[in-house]
Amino acid sequence: MNRWDQAKLARKQLDAKFADGSLRALSSRPTRGWVRAVRDALGMNSRQLATRLGRTQSAVSQLEKSEVNGGVSIDSLRRAASALDCDLVYVLVPRTSLEETVLSRARALAKRDLVAVDRTMRLEDQGLDADELDQRIEDYAALLVADGRLWDDDNHHG
Repeated sequence: MNRWDQAKLARKQLDAKFADGSLRALSSRPTRGWVRAVRDALGMNSRQLATRLGRTQSAVSQLEKSEVNGGVSIDSLRRAASALDCDLVYVLVPRTSLEETVLSRARALAKRDLVAVDRTMRLEDQGLDADELDQRIEDYAALLVADGRLWDDDNHHG
């Protein structure tokens, strides 16, 4: 397969990935990085990209290596994207909803604090039943959310 046929195949594959529009489809960076993948799909060599960037060919090589290694700057990616007639999209994607992250953190802190208190109360025969403890954890979690100190270092527990 010649260089142009390879570029056409790469274009077809990347276009399908971009057309999918889902973050899942775009979350796995190509092995050689996005800059290299798009450059190859366009049939552009590193010298040609260097010229478009006003940089040297070795600078382009370094850019592509630093992208793969995770050390590339956003500004460098933005300039490369522009030279490749692309837009850079930078986004942090929560693993769960942000609301669930806050509630999970609050519940974990509430449980940590209240289980210790419940243990002490049980020694004095004043412990709560499971439903009461769960309700107290939920109530305390709501207070922790309102308090705004969920992320203080002294609350960090892993």
